[in-house]
Parts: sequence; structure tokens; C-alpha cells
Amino acid sequence: MRNVRLDHFLAGTMLALIVATPRISAAAPEAIRQIAPPPPSLSGQPPSRDDATPAKPEPLAQSPAAPEPAAPVNASEPTAAPLEKALAASDSQIADRLRDQVKRLDKRIENPAERKALESYYTVRQFAPIWIRDDRLTGNAKAAIARLKNASVDALDASDYPAPDFAAAASADALATADIRLTQSIMTFARHLSAGRIAPNRVVAEVDYGSHTPEPADILKRIPEASDVNAAFNSFNPPHEAYKALKAKLAELRAGGSRTDADHRIASGAAIKPGDKDSRVPELRARLHVSLTAPAPTQEAMKVRDKRTGQIKLVKVQKDAGKPDELVYDKALINAVKAVQARADIKPTGVIDGRTLAAINGPNAAQKADAVAATMERWRWLPRDLGKSYVMVNIPDYTLKVVRDDKIVWRTKVVTGKPQTQTPLLTAAMDNVVVNPSWYVPQSIIQNELLPAYTSDPQIFDRMGLEVKRGADGHINVVQPPGAANALGRIKFNFPNKFQVYLHDTPEKRLFASERRAYSHGCMRVENPIKFGEVMLGMALAGAAPDARQIESLVGQDEKTFKLDKRPMVHLTYQTAYIDDAGALVVRDDIYGFDQRIKAIMQSDERRVADVAPPPEPKNELGTMRSNQEVLNRVERRQVSGPFTFFDHVFR
Repeated sequence: MRNVRLDHFLAGTMLALIVATPRISAAAPEAIRQIAPPPPSLSGQPPSRDDATPAKPEPLAQSPAAPEPAAPVNASEPTAAPLEKALAASDSQIADRLRDQVKRLDKRIENPAERKALESYYTVRQFAPIWIRDDRLTGNAKAAIARLKNASVDALDASDYPAPDFAAAASADALATADIRLTQSIMTFARHLSAGRIAPNRVVAEVDYGSHTPEPADILKRIPEASDVNAAFNSFNPPHEAYKALKAKLAELRAGGSRTDADHRIASGAAIKPGDKDSRVPELRARLHVSLTAPAPTQEAMKVRDKRTGQIKLVKVQKDAGKPDELVYDKALINAVKAVQARADIKPTGVIDGRTLAAINGPNAAQKADAVAATMERWRWLPRDLGKSYVMVNIPDYTLKVVRDDKIVWRTKVVTGKPQTQTPLLTAAMDNVVVNPSWYVPQSIIQNELLPAYTSDPQIFDRMGLEVKRGADGHINVVQPPGAANALGRIKFNFPNKFQVYLHDTPEKRLFASERRAYSHGCMRVENPIKFGEVMLGMALAGAAPDARQIESLVGQDEKTFKLDKRPMVHLTYQTAYIDDAGALVVRDDIYGFDQRIKAIMQSDERRVADVAPPPEPKNELGTMRSNQEVLNRVERRQVSGPFTFFDHVFR
């Protein structure tokens, strides 16, 4: 049985201790008062989640019925980590300097939209610093600085987004300057993530993807008070899965790609000629998938005495050639190497020199990373919304795909523009599909090629079935009626654009057998256009759509136009790097030199203004492109090709 007197004694002792415990007051020691939050910032806004500052407690009750806990007295117990060192000036002192500096932003920020947004943002905040609160950097400031320093993960250069050292700023004026500079870097970084580091028309002569540059005010709204700064920055990146896959591949290449790459590259060395023995031959055979074949048996003549007649006669005897020498550069491998040389525009001699070996090895890790980074930049140019249904052409891959609800529903090969007459980069809506189209020859072709050819062969228009009329503007208009020889083939896909290019059929089907298919004047020829027509009409017509058989039945009749109801988007892109369906990186030749152009800009003085579009070049009016005298001079110098040469490459 418990001792009642002992219970009473213990209860009395506990009550005495509680009553004797002192309350925490405003005069409490500094160590205790530090657990209280700092006063609100000048802006009147609550601390961001990244500040990790505890909420201010309610005033303690004065009733003895709600006694307060005593402060810890055991020095061996853990205490809170000390706060980081305060900056060189208070928030109010920095605000005074910001008030003065913001009035002079025109001398610091060239972009008018960014300058206006910054002025407005600071004014609304009553010039309280954006990245400093209670004499210290905010958590968002630290996260933003870390992201700027790691800009390479986005295929951008951290040196373009300098982050000031706040700790080294020794005055309120210096801290105000640092606050503005960090804001500038963040605004620039977010803009580059969204719209690109380089203005598209500094790289491509003909490009039209529209504009999706973020508003500076939106950047200031989303970054400083974000609950997750990295997520806020990522929201400015292209949302497309193809871009995300390239970003992941870039990280992989930079993390260990060079080591992996070295293990799979055939070593350089002296040129290997047909018939040579070289230790690299087995690797070459494996890389080009050429089997080691045994040499053909040989025949030798032997003298044999005929047993019946006793005469000596010569008899051919087949002799085994023995085991093949795996180090010998033999005929089968020579043929495979010649095929590689032909694809790479190298004279197919079969000699494996440095250039041929580079073509066999393919790009190294650094070259792959460059292609990935350049393609990521071009993804930033593209619209954020590609459309529910769309067609995407990849020019250096010579392919077209049709996408619906984020799934590829059809693919085919295409022929694209030559380096001299490049296919433009653009986004436009497909408006109609025409069966049995007429070809309205572009004025640039008429002026630059047809008229010079006409001077040496006046019958060229009649012989090729071209109708020639003079337009009201004085220009000669040339039309090729529908027919088997029509340059557009049997069907054309129109997506109105200022460059006057479209997708269409072609009478030159042989070109689709080539791996490199840059042959056109800029338009794109489709390998299976009738099937393409079935896919597009089925996707874009509101009512019943004809199938491939029904479309084929219209060929050879009158011109038939199908107006599309849903108008799917068409995106003409230049992806020298992409991730295929198996998750592997594919790198294509930089046929137009756009990758090299991007690299050259970033390594030259042009880098300083690269994100600003250059002024447009003066237009060269068609009426003054070539005078009759210039044409005559060309004829006299015999610089005009034969008439059939012109039409040969037009029909290609």
C-alpha cells in the first residue's frame, strides 16, 4: 500500500518548484531571446519558406494556472546553431540606397522591359531589398545563386549570369548594387531558359517560330518568393519530353561520357591501304559489321603420269587457301569502308586515313555534347505548345513524324533543302491538302535560274509544258499544270508561311534510297505522300475522310482541294541530336552548319549581344535582282547551265 503522507509531501514539493520558477520576460538573457523571430521585413511580406524562421509565438499567459517552462540550465544540453554573420548594413540602410540606385537603372539595364519591371517591383516593395531580409541573405537567394552557378546543366554558361558576393559587400550601397545585379542575372537566366541564349535569326537566315519570351514581371513574380526556386526556374525550360531527354543525356556525357567514349573508339595511326595488315582491322570489321571470310581456294597445276599410257600430263588440283588472316584489310572490309566514305562525301578510295577513321568512329563525347547543347538551344526557340496534333520534320535526320496526343502515329522519309537552298525553320498551321496540284514557280527561281536558262534556249518553257504570263506587277509568272512530270507530284500539303515552302510528292522516287537527302530548293518531298494524305485528312477533317485508295483514285483528274477543319501544326526543326525510341543518343551531320554557327557566336565578340535580334537586312526586290544585261553577261561568260540541268534539279 502506498504511503499517503509521502504522496502529499511529493505533491507539495512539486507545487513549490512550479511557483518558484521565473517567467521569461523582455529582460530575459540574450541567449533566450534569440529563439524569437526577427521583426517583419520592410516589405511587410511574411518570410519565405526557404528562410526556415520559426513563427512568432503568442504572448505568454499571466495566469498562474498556465505556468511557463523554465529555461534550460544544463550547459551540456545541445543549443541552437548560431546564426550566420549579418551583412554589412541593415535592411533599412540598403533600402535607402536602393531608392537612389533604382532611379538610375537606365545606365545599368539596357533592356527597357526588364528595367521597367525592376523599377516597378522595387517601388511596390518600398525599395526593400529582394534577396536580403533581416540583414541576411534569404534562402531563395542562396538557392538562386546555386542554380546560376550550375547553369551548365541547362547547356548554358554560368559566366553569363554572374552572382555577386554579398558577404564581400562592405556597405549599404554595395549591398544595394548586389541586390540589383542578382535580380538582373536571374531575369536574364530565366529569359534564356525560355527563349534561348541566342536570337534565332543570328543563326538561321529564314526562321519563324513566333515569340514566347517571358515577361520580366512574371519572372519577378515567380522566382523571389517561390516555395521551390529550382522548380520555378525549371518552369521556364521547354516542357517537351525530347528536351528533357537531351538534358539528361548531356549530364551523362559530361559525367563520364569521355571515359566510355575512349573505350569504343578505334585508335588513330598510319593510313591503312587495301591489302595491308594492321592490328586495328579486327576492330574495324566489328564496327562495320563485316564478317571474316575465308579466302577462296586456289588451283595449282601438277604433273601426273598416266598409268595407262605412261605419258606426263598437267592436272589442276584445288588447294586449300588456309585460315584467313584477321589482320589483313581484305575486299569485304574495303567495300564497307568505301560505303562509309561515300556517305561522308569522302572520295571512296578504300584507304582508311584520318578523315575516314573519324567518319567510322563518329563524334566523340565532346562533339556529342556540343550537338546536344546546340539542339537544346534550338528547342528553346520552338513554341511551348506544339499542338494536340502536329507534324514535325527533322531536317538533318531527313524524317517526318505525325504526333497525336503525344504519341507518334506515323513516320516517313523526306527530302529537304540543299545547303545552298535551305529548308527554313518555322511553325505554321496546315490549312489544306491539294490533289493534282499546279506548281507556281517562285519568283526567286524564275529570276535566278529560269530566265538565265531561257536566254540560251527560248523553247524551254514550251518543251517543259510551262505556262508563262506577265503579271500586273511586271514580273513573269510561270505555272506548271498538274501531270505526271509536275515538280510537286500528285499531292501537296499547304501550311501558309512567308517562306513559301510546303510538303509534297515528287516524281523522283529514287532519291529516298540515299542516306543524305538534302536535294531540294527548300520544300520537303515526302516518300509516301498518299499515305501521308490519308493520315492528315483522317486527323484534320471534321467529317468522313478519304483513305489512301480513294485519294489514289483522284490522281490524274482535276485539281481537288481538301480544306482542313482542325488545322494541325507543322514544325520544321533542326535536331542534330535526339534520343531515339530505345533511349540511345543519335547524332546527325550538321548539314547547314547551324551547330557550328552557335559555337562560333559563343566564342566571339558577338556573344555580348547574341540574345538580341540583329537589324533586318535590306530587302532585295525581285524586280532588281537581275537585269537583262546581267543575264546577257552570264550567257557570254557561259555560266548558264544547260536547260535540262535546271529542270533536273527542280524535279529532284
